Amino acid sequence: MLEPCRKQGGSDNQKPIPLFPYPIHFLAVIRHYCRLMSKSRLNLPFLILVAATLVSIPLVLSFLNSLHPAFDTFSHLRIHLAVLMGLLALPLLFTKLRREGAMILLLAVFAIAVTPHVFPASEDAHAREAAQPHYRLLQMNLRFDNGSPEQALSLIAHIRPDVVTLEEVSAMWREKFGHIASAYPYSIFCPHPGAVFGVAILSRRPFIADSAPACDPKGMMAVASVDFGGRPVDVAALHLHWPWPFQQSEQIEALSEQFRGLSENAILSGDLNATPWSATTKRIAELAAMTPAPPTGPTWLYRRLPASLRFAGLPIDQTFAKGRVAISKITRQQPIGSDHLPVLVEFSIIPQPETVAS
Repeated sequence: MLEPCRKQGGSDNQKPIPLFPYPIHFLAVIRHYCRLMSKSRLNLPFLILVAATLVSIPLVLSFLNSLHPAFDTFSHLRIHLAVLMGLLALPLLFTKLRREGAMILLLAVFAIAVTPHVFPASEDAHAREAAQPHYRLLQMNLRFDNGSPEQALSLIAHIRPDVVTLEEVSAMWREKFGHIASAYPYSIFCPHPGAVFGVAILSRRPFIADSAPACDPKGMMAVASVDFGGRPVDVAALHLHWPWPFQQSEQIEALSEQFRGLSENAILSGDLNATPWSATTKRIAELAAMTPAPPTGPTWLYRRLPASLRFAGLPIDQTFAKGRVAISKITRQQPIGSDHLPVLVEFSIIPQPETVAS
């Protein structure tokens, strides 16, 4: 049983300080525990080892991301967890726990090394078809409450992409895009029931006449068949919710028919709220029978953090292609006042091989 502290400098006949009921004597309790702690040496290396071990648990579970959406949430943060664990391991290399520190550091390096699509691809992702025309798709999560919408409009005017895929298209944004309707006369807007989010596609090239653009009921996905020089290609804009414990997995299931319904030549771009190495990305690629584009580097950063920490963000704005759509280049663009960077995708459409008459 804990003996209360006696007043310093007093005789043994003095009464002990009662712990209760007087709140003022709480300081005496603090002093008592401070004396106890000062008698024992704190094992800092051991505490660092415990912390590194705790970090390793979600890191290991991230490699089991196909088993449960919760593990896939860990996978989005896999690189951050690995870096944190590696940093914790470094001071252990200079203590008696150097062997454990080396093992932890090795695990961190291994986790990064075996994770695909971590680093941005080289400038040219695929060999260009010299004789083929090239097209541009600009992908932007606009941020529904963006305070400087003129930056996005200026970027569109500067790049002049053939098509634009958009997310978080609030009512304010829809009004703004009315100013460039003459430059992009073909469009589809899919509002979100909450009137805050929503997706859209803008196009300088005509939609295929006998194929009506379509929205999913909850404003998560828009699809339009676009005429690229006489060759139809389905263009899709996608915006998924945050991962588990939110409804991202259920959204993908609800959109499975739309993914499967994309034509044999298609390009899909959007804010997936999922990294390229996640089970979410793999699942979409399988449902749509599409190939993810090479990574661009981090596109999202928490808006209260400085832009200098962009390298610590997440690459969650992604593009997929299939059929004769060949992506040749994919690059991040200048900020537009959103927490996402725009992504410019350059692609070509490989022509059908000529059949030789027998």
